[in-house]
Amino acid sequence: MLIRDIRSTPLFTAGDRTHLREILHPKNEPECKNRCSLAHAFLGPGEASLPHRLKTSSETYYILSGEGLMHIDDESAPVCAGQVIYIPAGAVQSIENTGEDDLVIFAVVDPAWDAGDEEVLG
Repeated sequence: MLIRDIRSTPLFTAGDRTHLREILHPKNEPECKNRCSLAHAFLGPGEASLPHRLKTSSETYYILSGEGLMHIDDESAPVCAGQVIYIPAGAVQSIENTGEDDLVIFAVVDPAWDAGDEEVLG
């Protein structure tokens, strides 16, 4: 049985300026046979991620709390808690917190996130 607790997962700031905890990644867990990686991320009020793209992986955001503005390629849309956003592989993406509280995101990357697959553009 594999159980991970977010409270014991290290917090760091990613290259795109998102604060995150990598909850589950197959490279770190030999018994995990998932293709995807899972992360808990947040941006404080007024913060935004830098434009970036994953060359071969798609990403799905589930907004846990807060509100923001999602940018994918040439499109932008307001987002809020309870919404899911699909980001296709190769798309330039960024998200900004437009609210007064943290914008909290559960992110799924498939196949699993790899530093060599990510290009930070901003």
